[in-house]
Amino acid sequence: MIGDRWGVNDSEIMRSYPCDDFVTAPALEVWRGVTVQAPSDAVWPWVTQVRLAPYSYDWIDNLGRRSPGELVALPEPHVGERFTTACGRRLGRIVSVDPGNAMTGTILSAVMSYVLVAEGHSTTRLLLKLVMQTNRWVALGLSVGDLAMARRQLLNLKLLAERQHHSDL
Repeated sequence: MIGDRWGVNDSEIMRSYPCDDFVTAPALEVWRGVTVQAPSDAVWPWVTQVRLAPYSYDWIDNLGRRSPGELVALPEPHVGERFTTACGRRLGRIVSVDPGNAMTGTILSAVMSYVLVAEGHSTTRLLLKLVMQTNRWVALGLSVGDLAMARRQLLNLKLLAERQHHSDL
């Protein structure tokens, strides 16, 4: 499918993600990934901040409100909690959490997992997989649209985690 992969390799596509447990026969599967030059414990707090803001194109999906550029003291995410905030509205629900490793949420009928994979002691792969049951035409549109938004989100989280980690050294 057009736009279904960005920044991931074949082994990352083949791995199991928590979202796979929630949508067993998806019409849409997309994978995104970035390498972050920071350990996973420095990346995790930024991933959990998607509960506060989208971290993608704020002018589109957050009505121009800037996503926080600093870490906010948030408790660990838990199942049932709101998943994210966009356009000033709290959206979706967290459906699965493996603290420090993975957070999965649902928005409308899409289910997405953020997964951290440590590569050595100071590098982390930040992976995102989104699955959804829908028709092929909707899937195609969502795949392309998500590519732009998820790419920006992951690059922003990467930048923020790396900046924070290097300033803490």
